[in-house]
Amino acid sequence: MADLPDHPPPGSEPPERPSSLPLPARLLGGGARGARRVAQVTGLERTVEAVTEEAIVRAVESPAVERALARVLRGPVVEEAMQDAMNSAAVERALTDALDSELVDNVWRRLLASDEAQQLVERIAEAPELRSAIAAQSVGFLDDIRRQVRKAARRLDDVVERIARRLFRRPRRVAPPEFAGLITRGLAVAVDIGILNVFFLAISALIAIVASLFVSGNVAAPAVAAGLATWVIAGGIYAVAFWALASQTPGMRFLGIRLEVAGSPQIGARVAFRRLLGTVLAVIPVFLGFLGVILSERRHGLNDRIAHTDVLYMPFEREAPWAAAEDATSDIAATGR
Repeated sequence: MADLPDHPPPGSEPPERPSSLPLPARLLGGGARGARRVAQVTGLERTVEAVTEEAIVRAVESPAVERALARVLRGPVVEEAMQDAMNSAAVERALTDALDSELVDNVWRRLLASDEAQQLVERIAEAPELRSAIAAQSVGFLDDIRRQVRKAARRLDDVVERIARRLFRRPRRVAPPEFAGLITRGLAVAVDIGILNVFFLAISALIAIVASLFVSGNVAAPAVAAGLATWVIAGGIYAVAFWALASQTPGMRFLGIRLEVAGSPQIGARVAFRRLLGTVLAVIPVFLGFLGVILSERRHGLNDRIAHTDVLYMPFEREAPWAAAEDATSDIAATGR
């Protein structure tokens, strides 16, 4: 049985036979197929492809294409596309899912547990720049605290003096004085006593340990009396030494005050010893010898009158950058500019 010819599916047109095409179309089609066969046999097709590829590469690497791409990247099209992508809810969800994925957590854990991360942390911790920055910040913080204590103490000096002058019917001071007041002096003495106590407790503990090895029995009362006498002597030596050598004790330096004699900071041992004697005499009558600090014009206590010394405020040192910024901000807010 002969095969039946294929019938085209319903609704489709039968393919057009070559014999039914016009003569020019058949000639062009045959010529194109012949030229393709000749190009494949002779290798001309591969040569054309290589030349075309080289031309495309040269065109892409040309400065003109580079300038065109740069203009496109700098233009508003890329910026708008990036803005649309950043505002897209799909991009946000994709980024959120990526950050919340277990893969990111595993990568962070491996990174932090790696030897390279530990070496990086050690290098950062040992960097001299980091240490100097931390030291500078700590020093600046302590200076800022000291400056604020000085300011508060000087304000309290004026408040206490104003109240005392009102009670004793003394005229009110017209201009702020340059001489240190009662509160600042008292805080300086408190700082010096704290420093003395630290050293004295350490020395007394060592002496007590050594004495317990060689002395038996109850020696509490004699030890207390001897310790008190030693503390008084050590305090006197401490004050005289710092007054004579530096014209101020560490407590006075912390509060920003110093001694002067006739306008000179050179006190000397003789003046320092006379001032110590005057301090003892001012303490004996229940500290009444210091009443002149809040009543006299130069804020002289009995010790200052005996030694002819003045206790003056030191000018404030250069403030930390953040303190200067705060002062500038407060000045602007006060003037309303």
